[in-house]
Amino acid sequence: MVENLVIVESPAKAKTIEKILGKDYTVRSSFGHIRDLAKKNLGIDIEHGFIPQYEVSPDKKKVVSELKAASDKASTVWLASDEDREGEAIAWHLRETLGLDSSKTKRIVFHEITKDAILHAIDTPRDVDMNLVMAQQARRVLDRLVGFELSPILWKKIKPSLSAGRVQSVALRLVVEREREINEFQSKPYYRVEGVFVPEALKGGKKNAAVTGVLDRRFDSAAEAEAFLEQCRDSVFTVSHVEKKEVSRCPAPPFTTSSLQQEAARKCGFSVSQTMSIAQHLYESGLITYMRTDSTTLSKLAIAAAKGWITENFGAQYHKARQYKTGVKGAQEAHEAIRPTNMANTDISGTAAEKKLYSLIWKRTVASQMADAKLEKTDIKIGGDRISEHFDVTGSTVLFDGFLKVYIESTDDDAAAGDEERILPPLGAGDVMLRESITASEKYTVHPPRYSEASLVKKMEELGIGRPSTYAPTISTLHQRGYILRQDRKGEERTVSVITLKGGEITRKDKKEVTGSEKARLCPEDIGILVTDFLEKTFPAIMDYGFTAMVETDFDKIAAGKLTWNKTVADFYRPFHEKVEETMKESAPMKSRKVLGTDPVSGKTVIARMGRYGSVVQIGEDDDPQKKITGLEKGQLIESVTLEDALRLFILPRTLGEYQGQEVSCSKGKYGPYVKYGKSYVSLKRGQDPYTITLDAAVKLIEEHEAQQKNKDIKSFPDADIFILNGRYGPYIKHAGGNYKIPKGTDPTSLTEEECLSIISAGGKKKK
Repeated sequence: MVENLVIVESPAKAKTIEKILGKDYTVRSSFGHIRDLAKKNLGIDIEHGFIPQYEVSPDKKKVVSELKAASDKASTVWLASDEDREGEAIAWHLRETLGLDSSKTKRIVFHEITKDAILHAIDTPRDVDMNLVMAQQARRVLDRLVGFELSPILWKKIKPSLSAGRVQSVALRLVVEREREINEFQSKPYYRVEGVFVPEALKGGKKNAAVTGVLDRRFDSAAEAEAFLEQCRDSVFTVSHVEKKEVSRCPAPPFTTSSLQQEAARKCGFSVSQTMSIAQHLYESGLITYMRTDSTTLSKLAIAAAKGWITENFGAQYHKARQYKTGVKGAQEAHEAIRPTNMANTDISGTAAEKKLYSLIWKRTVASQMADAKLEKTDIKIGGDRISEHFDVTGSTVLFDGFLKVYIESTDDDAAAGDEERILPPLGAGDVMLRESITASEKYTVHPPRYSEASLVKKMEELGIGRPSTYAPTISTLHQRGYILRQDRKGEERTVSVITLKGGEITRKDKKEVTGSEKARLCPEDIGILVTDFLEKTFPAIMDYGFTAMVETDFDKIAAGKLTWNKTVADFYRPFHEKVEETMKESAPMKSRKVLGTDPVSGKTVIARMGRYGSVVQIGEDDDPQKKITGLEKGQLIESVTLEDALRLFILPRTLGEYQGQEVSCSKGKYGPYVKYGKSYVSLKRGQDPYTITLDAAVKLIEEHEAQQKNKDIKSFPDADIFILNGRYGPYIKHAGGNYKIPKGTDPTSLTEEECLSIISAGGKKKK
């Protein structure tokens, strides 16, 4: 008989716990949820209080059978799934499905996989918390009802295979609204003026004595800016104001799920789902505490451990114990922030990504327990006797680095680590400042930035939409449905003017400048916009940010035992269902279609619309047998595409000229833009534009391709169907439709047929 059976969700977690508990405990994994709402029909008995009808997933039947056999033999079964609502629900489903005897079943929770935490959990078991289970059940039932009833409406009124969700549709609305803000934004030019001055007392003396100030006024036109420089030409500049003050900077609190996702995106370039996947592995390996939390609290043990490390390595003056209050409304998913389980582990073994994320968590935790940084901030104003404006000069000196010794938080505007320290020369009011140069640079106002995954999570958290466990799955669903895409934007190249006063001369020159470029930002697809518009029009409550946040608050109240779960679901469902039935009967199908203008060549109407397989533009009406159709490019939207943009798409295929007596053309296909030469197709390189590529550039691609093809065949044994080829990643063996790696250090030209067969029989098949 097995003395103790411990059931957890993941095999990785099981391995770590088994090492800690030893031979008296057998640890098994349920591989996540073992059952879910029935897939047939709705899986919910609406008439009898929204009772869910659960079934064991087909792929989990073997796992359930094995766990049942193991639990029957055990004297005590310990349900050790995660400590949040999802984990509590897993524990309950295990108890119900396996038919566990309550007298021998114990529920244990821990927010870190360490010996102390697990032994403490064993010493303090509890029952399954049914309030938490019911809160999770309410979320699951409500999400199934919304998805089950809304999706068929979208299939009928827009197109098949679409889906809607209580949280995902509201998150999509945020992305769509931001895109529309950007499309409506009118960029305006202005002139920003900077002056470089040297104190008269330091002229020709101290190096780096020059200071740069920004004028406290912007100008709307070049004429205004130039008139200002004229006033400055004969102006005498002096320091009109000097203010020095000591300021303190406090460290950021330890990580919550949301703040970790945001900072990992800024500092490491990780997507939200990537961050959660890496964090889960670190947690299951016993290196960090539980990664789904909205608490910034640290345990007394962690605070003491941080104090020990800081005082030992930096000295007592660098330590300041802090306990942060959680700022998120309804935060109760877990008891502690994300932190290392052992502060002494400054580094870990693992992948590069795991090391990066662990280092980030370690630094943030340690910094949160360090002293404030002390800085001396200096504000200087420089005025002129012929101008009413003044130049602002700011600088700061670090008097005591405190937590900055370990960690500086990034922002969405500036992901660079750290502030640039700017030390100013000693200056006093009345000091004469010699003008070196004053420059008025033309700038343009910029549109609000598109959301990154991390900034979308931040916005969702601010609005109270979703919880730590739902952020990553919500964004992943939007990607999978094709409602949004993550994209880089090149920005717009503009010619801007720069007017400079140097000495007694004012000069003006133009320069090229790219503005508005963005990296890895979320853009809506046309289908996402169409779904959002339809849902906003027909189901305003579902798409309302305040209403969605209120539902989340209700889930929190269910978890706290203050609300009954099925009454909460009923209050939501009844008006919602009535609206669904009304929409099915009355609402007309919704289409995305826009007339762009007239084609100057054919005189036919140019239309942008949703096609069967995506967004297209066409020249000619739908019933025109001679109409031309082509797809919109990635990132182009029906509502913002112009006639000029549309006509440009019909340029392809382009004939570039001839090479060695054969026509060379350029076009776009399923796998991207390419050059066609004879029967050969050569893909364009990244950054090459099919609309502008020249014949010379195309010929270079063709020659490179031909040289590559020439060197492709290294050796062959046709009778044995063996070919040694040069591939993209080096030489390999091709045999019977399979590709095989050639061992490192082997000369492919010297391989015999027998040696090739030996490599093939040893396996080593290359992944496709």
